[in-house]
Amino acid sequence: MKKYFLTGLVTLLPLAVTIWVVRFAVNLLTKPFVGIVTSFLDRFPTRSFGIITSHEVIRTASQILILIALFLFVLFLGFVARKYFFSELIRLGDRIMKKIPLVNKVYKISKEIIQSLFVSDKNAFRQVVMLPFPYKGCYCLGLVSNDAPKTCSDAQNGEMLSVFLPTTPNPTTGFLVMCHSADLIFLDMRTEDAIQYIVSCAVVQPHQEKSQ
Repeated sequence: MKKYFLTGLVTLLPLAVTIWVVRFAVNLLTKPFVGIVTSFLDRFPTRSFGIITSHEVIRTASQILILIALFLFVLFLGFVARKYFFSELIRLGDRIMKKIPLVNKVYKISKEIIQSLFVSDKNAFRQVVMLPFPYKGCYCLGLVSNDAPKTCSDAQNGEMLSVFLPTTPNPTTGFLVMCHSADLIFLDMRTEDAIQYIVSCAVVQPHQEKSQ
């Protein structure tokens, strides 16, 4: 029974984490607009489906419509930005956002994160390393995200690297540490294999051959 329970747990946890992340993203994207769309759809007659109330049906339909509209809007925005003068308008808006106090800090950080993940050609999160954490003699897997800030490297009289340490079983949270290269053990392991190993709580081994 214990083996069956652990197998079911390993099967269920990635699905639960995926559902949680998707639900969080959907709520984050639709929350600013769901009230307006829901008020509009309330004008039309709806019916309940068993334990699902008409209000829940309207809210779900609103979120679906908002996601479709956002997808089409982003698609259109990207097309216009590439083809027409709108790219100049985007640069103007970028300069304005950078001059607004407080807002410019949030905008700059958000833009840099998005560019590093989706636009930049840098090898962020491509190198898997092993390092002593949380104390010497105990090791964990980490992903090299970038060089450490120059002021931090200068304070330690040597070049340092910023390393992200994902947590188990939710790799979207973790720790950010700065280490000397000499303190890191660079591994010949794909990022996907490392994340899979962490999410599965070490049940799925990197490059593990499935038994026939």
